[in-house]
Amino acid sequence: MKNWDPLDEQGACSIDRDCEDAYRVCQKLDIPFHQVSYVKEYWNEVFSDLLKEYELGRTPNPDIVCNKHIKFNYFLHYAMDNLGADAIATGHYARTSLEDEEVFQLKHIKRPQRLFRNRFEVRNTVKLLQGADLFKDQTFFLSQISQDALRKTIFPLGDLTKSFVKKIAAEHGLHHSMGVCFIGERNFENFLLEYLEPQPGNFVSIEDKKVMGTHKGWFLYTIGQRARLAGLKDAWFVVDKDVSTGDVFVAPSTDHPALYRDLLRTNRVHWIAEEPPAELVRDKMMECHFRFRHQMALVPCVLTLNQDGSVWVTLVKPARAITPGQFAVFYKGDECLGSGKILRMGPSVYTMQQGKNREEGPKKEEIDKIEPAT
Repeated sequence: MKNWDPLDEQGACSIDRDCEDAYRVCQKLDIPFHQVSYVKEYWNEVFSDLLKEYELGRTPNPDIVCNKHIKFNYFLHYAMDNLGADAIATGHYARTSLEDEEVFQLKHIKRPQRLFRNRFEVRNTVKLLQGADLFKDQTFFLSQISQDALRKTIFPLGDLTKSFVKKIAAEHGLHHSMGVCFIGERNFENFLLEYLEPQPGNFVSIEDKKVMGTHKGWFLYTIGQRARLAGLKDAWFVVDKDVSTGDVFVAPSTDHPALYRDLLRTNRVHWIAEEPPAELVRDKMMECHFRFRHQMALVPCVLTLNQDGSVWVTLVKPARAITPGQFAVFYKGDECLGSGKILRMGPSVYTMQQGKNREEGPKKEEIDKIEPAT
């Protein structure tokens, strides 16, 4: 599957290498090799969205969006309709509630696309479950795929560990190769500046609002990352951005309270098996876990359902560097329930502390008695 045209830009690209790797594997296994190009679709449905998100001051996740629109949509339908496949298999570390044999028995039905899934249409919904190797689990990247796609997908690595898979590959003379999404490795700042106009602005201290330096564009920075400030030895970290002024707010430590928040709101959540889960519909609230970065520890939270299908996520304790544009991916036990894009965040612990200090003024000794929120 080719999703990027290296001729569109300067610089090296790993696509041809990936293609050769796939071809060699097919030769070794004596299976046919097919190549399909989704350069146009990737540009229209993944890359344009990525640029728009950066311009809005958010930090997108192209891997999740690509799986939703390209791999588990165009690619899946190509395999079914053009190659006559019964299912697709991918190398994600994930499992489903179906046995492989059941997947092959399911009939592939083309359903009309609707805004809402008919609750009565899909009787035996398929659940997306975490891979047995919890550290390598990749359900995070699959959290936006459709029920129809999941019913036609098998994950042969789901019950295996990464080290075991590497061992099998080595025994069969297949050398491990790894592509980075579909664009390859590159200097990301230079890459983005090929597509977005520089938007110079200031680095501003969150504490005293002092200008600490300048940057080429707020879209080059994400919350929680280190900001390289000219002439300063100490590390400063990005805690917030103001797209209207171009200011990127920074704080002088990696665990500064301005980096911690305990509330966020998503867009309309994509639920994988039940839309939305019955408990959430019944109680308007539900306890579960979530993460907003691959491989971060799961965080306990409470979801509150809004009329428009979005949710408020209240964390049991504040988390570091919650980032608009990233996906909040929800879990209950070993089931991945689905995900929503983070659009809004509640105030940081630092903002709350400042507010409390202003209100309570002279009562400092009382504040000291309260345990810090982080």
